[in-house]
Amino acid sequence: MSKNGTRNAFLQNAVATGNSVDKTAIIITSRFCCSVHAAKTDSKDRYMRTRTLNKAGFTLVEIMIVVAIIGLLAAIAIPNFVRARTTSQTNSCINNLRQIDGAEQQWALENHQLSTSTPGQASITPYLGRGSNGQWPTCPANGSYTINDVSTPPTCDITGHMLP
Repeated sequence: MSKNGTRNAFLQNAVATGNSVDKTAIIITSRFCCSVHAAKTDSKDRYMRTRTLNKAGFTLVEIMIVVAIIGLLAAIAIPNFVRARTTSQTNSCINNLRQIDGAEQQWALENHQLSTSTPGQASITPYLGRGSNGQWPTCPANGSYTINDVSTPPTCDITGHMLP
């Protein structure tokens, strides 16, 4: 007979005959039973924990919701980026036109030219700065600049790129 069977038989015998039972025997028996039960529960918990850890991941619905949210945010953001780029190019072109106009005015003052005089690109390039020889600016939207007479501001061939 196993230890557990022996102890159970001892307890049943003691109860049936009406004899007193030693408290230490009951405690040992109850501890033994509880420890066996705890061991079974512990191994079951370990098994359950490993199964739930292996099951981690996202469902198809969750992934589709995330993709839809990202698509919605992109649909909102992309037009704003395009508009910001266009505005930035316009502002940069207008600043280039201001530089060209300032160089034109400086050329006219230093060379005692009339307001009806039209300088060439080579004449005003040294007044544009960017080194001793200067550098001709380019329109960020791939437009081209036209130099007019001193009294008329320079222009760009892109619509909306003009000095105020």
